[in-house]
Amino acid sequence: MTKIAVTAATGHLGQLTVQALLDRGVPAGDLVAVVRDPQKAQALAAQGVEVRRADYTQPGDWAQALAGVDRLLLISSSSMEDRAGQHRTVIEAAKAAGVELLAYTSLLGADTAQMSLAADHQATETALKGSGLPYVLLRNGWYLENYNAAQSLGAGAVLGAAGEGRINAASRRDYAEAAAAVLSTEGHAGKTYELGGDQGFTLAELAAEIGRQGGKDVAYHDLPEDEYEKTLESFGLPTPVAQMLASSDSGVKRGELATGSSDLRDLIGRPTTTLAQGVAAQLGG
Repeated sequence: MTKIAVTAATGHLGQLTVQALLDRGVPAGDLVAVVRDPQKAQALAAQGVEVRRADYTQPGDWAQALAGVDRLLLISSSSMEDRAGQHRTVIEAAKAAGVELLAYTSLLGADTAQMSLAADHQATETALKGSGLPYVLLRNGWYLENYNAAQSLGAGAVLGAAGEGRINAASRRDYAEAAAAVLSTEGHAGKTYELGGDQGFTLAELAAEIGRQGGKDVAYHDLPEDEYEKTLESFGLPTPVAQMLASSDSGVKRGELATGSSDLRDLIGRPTTTLAQGVAAQLGG
């Protein structure tokens, strides 16, 4: 029996990963959902998945949370404060618990990316490499769900600062299935997977696809990074989030979210979710 744990298991990616593991035939009794609030994990518990409580910011939680765990998926923290420190907490606990493989959801091209989002992933990858733990890097590209097609359709516009940069995005489900494949099969230790969609697109092409499916004109408005950041703030986004999104778009312009890698397709054994499919899922088409 191999015990597999997934952190942040009530988050979007975590829930999909647990379901993908079940779909691959992993017995529910071999799965551990590590969550901050067990009350939010009742649906997982009802399927027979063991639920354990732990918080990235509480080092004392993790010895019990990882007891007996053989393989661990560390889903990167959604916090904007000391993410790398939170990740180190889990890495150190995993080593102490004797975890045999730690898979980490990093960022596409994390070692060379210059966008602000990359720094925490770079620090976490460095910590993993220095830990002595067997690890695998799942360098996830952008999620199709990062773009709100319904909102853009209503506004008749997609805003950004990405220029003509291409984005090899895929669905959260695609990335979850890739993580489940790595956690439930052999031969992945020491590998780095650059994960992205089969076909890239520009934000202008995203706008055109939303307009095509929504039956109205949707334009892409390309803004300078600082202006885009201020615009996001004017919509009510916290400054750190606005800065991160604007910096990420500048990364797109530099090609940091584009990839020719087939790693995602190869791991999930099928074509990745297309832009058209992603838009349709959001617009109810």
